Amino acid sequence: MAKLYLLIAAFFGGTGVVLGAFGAHGLRGKIAENLLEAYKTGVLYQMLHALALLGIALLIRHWGEKTSLLVSGGLFALGILLFSGSLYALAFGGPRWLGPVTPLGGLALIGGWTALFVAALSYSRS
Repeated sequence: MAKLYLLIAAFFGGTGVVLGAFGAHGLRGKIAENLLEAYKTGVLYQMLHALALLGIALLIRHWGEKTSLLVSGGLFALGILLFSGSLYALAFGGPRWLGPVTPLGGLALIGGWTALFVAALSYSRS
């Protein structure tokens, strides 16, 4: 699982850079400012959680495949897809029903951090 989460982190990190550059250079002046801000928020959260996934991959490698770490990584990946993905879609004129998907992604991200907290609580140097 460490390798899978590392691959997912690299994918989200790389696509986050591409999407950020596209937003900065290709979208300015082409979409409403509030939509551009939502897009930027999607990129920021994608990049932050790509780094979190990288950390999860390293922790799995170091601590082993603890359930809480596996859950954390899965929730981070799901959260990026739902949170950032819905913001990107809305910025490009996607259907309004995607609006409620964004907070579901946020809940997944919070769940990922909560699972990481649980992993940290159960950590022991044995």
